Parts: sequence; structure tokens; C-alpha cells
Amino acid sequence: GVLVALLLPAVQAARESARRTQCTNNLKQLSLGCHTYHDTHNALPFAYQQNISQLARLLPFIEQTALHDRVNYAVPFNDPANAFVMMANVPGFVCPSDPNMLPPGLGGTTNYYANMGTNIVNSAPSTVSGGVNFGMADQNGAFTASMAVRFADILDGTSNTALMSERTRGDGSNGISTLISDTFQPGTYPATPDQAMADCLAMNPADLSKQGFSNVGVPWLRPYHSTTAYFHVMTPNNRSCMFPPQRIATTANSRHPGGVIVGMADGGVRFVSRTINLATWRALGSRDGGEVVNAF
Repeated sequence: GVLVALLLPAVQAARESARRTQCTNNLKQLSLGCHTYHDTHNALPFAYQQNISQLARLLPFIEQTALHDRVNYAVPFNDPANAFVMMANVPGFVCPSDPNMLPPGLGGTTNYYANMGTNIVNSAPSTVSGGVNFGMADQNGAFTASMAVRFADILDGTSNTALMSERTRGDGSNGISTLISDTFQPGTYPATPDQAMADCLAMNPADLSKQGFSNVGVPWLRPYHSTTAYFHVMTPNNRSCMFPPQRIATTANSRHPGGVIVGMADGGVRFVSRTINLATWRALGSRDGGEVVNAF
């Protein structure tokens, strides 16, 4: 019994190390797939184009051409014509450290999300006075809803800008509060990232009336803030919050001890500590903010 007690932590650590390595490889392949996509199309894919996620467009570049050929871009992700693709599980979209607690039948899941930047708009701001998010700053990440970002647009440098990161899959029920995975709804309407962070951290996650979205990470075909897109509003492994209409603070997180894995725009992959300075994390989220990225 003493021997087992001594060995068990070492065995668990070895298993997590192997899972973390696989997760790193998954993000590496997605990052390289983004580069190949860019070489082919002269830009990265839109985040929310045609109501189909950017992950679908990356399929041919991660050895999933057959599945990509079955995507019908003329209809939404949940149209019956896309049922086969929506239900498909792609091994390279899933981190092995994250157990799947979602109910079956919702579709294929993912842990890998596109960086939408440091602002809190979930869609391109309206150009009409009085419209949703009118006057707000647009998304400034490597992916956006309003433009297909080119590497030439990443003025901060591809080695200083996040491309994709992780998020844990949800519990599938608004009757359960799971701090690490749920998207909460504080009921406020913040105007700035700092206000969004304060409102999100101030709410009581045990209050089930604050549940916003629990089917996090499913289906990967859906372009949505809680299925395929994250924001650099709060540092890794913080909670995520939504502020309807169309304001959001989805946060990168994982079940890896201490932080998250991030695929950078230069194709590299980094492990980022949950204790990273907020200013540095936001600098990594912005493609053209002109910030100085300190060591991380």
C-alpha cells in the first residue's frame, strides 16, 4: 500500500505529460494547417463565415479532406445537409486531458479555439447609430468575423501573436455550475474589457440564474464564442462570461496543471502559465496593438 501510494503520483504525472504532449501536437498541426491554408488562400479563414466554423475550412490541411468534402457551405452548420459532418469526431480537435461530460448526440466536440483578440464584441460592430456594438472596437485577433486576416496584417509579429488556444468542454447542463467550463451570464452590459472582467469575476457562479451556455465545445462545426472562438480579456483558466447582445469574454483554459497551450501565429506552440501578466496576455491576443510583449 505504501509503495502504491508512492508510485501513483508519478504514474499520474507521466500520463498527464503524455496527454499534454498529444495536445501540443494537435495545436501544432492546427497551426501548421493555418499556414498552409494561408499559402493557398492568401489569408486565414473568417471566424464566423456562412455560419460554419473556421475549423471546417482547415480540414483539408490537417489530412481530413474527405470530411471537408461533405461540408455544405450553402446552409448553416445545423442543417440536415451537414448532419454527418456535424456529428463527426475529429481526433485532432480534442485534448486527451479533458474528459467529455457532454450528453451524446450533440455533435463532434473540440477543445481548440480561434483567437478573436482583446475586445469584447462577438460580431462586427454595427455601422448604423444605435445598432449592436456601434462605436465599439472591432475584433483584433488573428481571426475575426469581419475580415480574413493576412499574416501581413499581424503587425505585432507572428511570434508575438496567439493563433489558437484551448478551452475545456462543457458539462451540458444549465442546472449544474462548472466553474472551469461554463459560460456564465452576469446580466450586465460592459463597455470595456476591464469592465467585462470585473463583472464576470464579481458574479456568483453558484447562482444558476447566471448560467449562460453549457454545451461548450460542441459541435465544432458551429461558429460561436462557446464552441470555436476565445478572447484575451482575462488571463488563462479564469471563468468565461457572455453579455447579450453580442458582447463576450470567453477565456482560454485547460485541465493541464498550471496553464494552457497556445499555438502562435508563427507556427510555434507555447505553454502559457495561468499566472501570466494580464497586459502580456492581452498583448499576445492583439495582432496590431503595438504592445511590447514581455517574456512569458
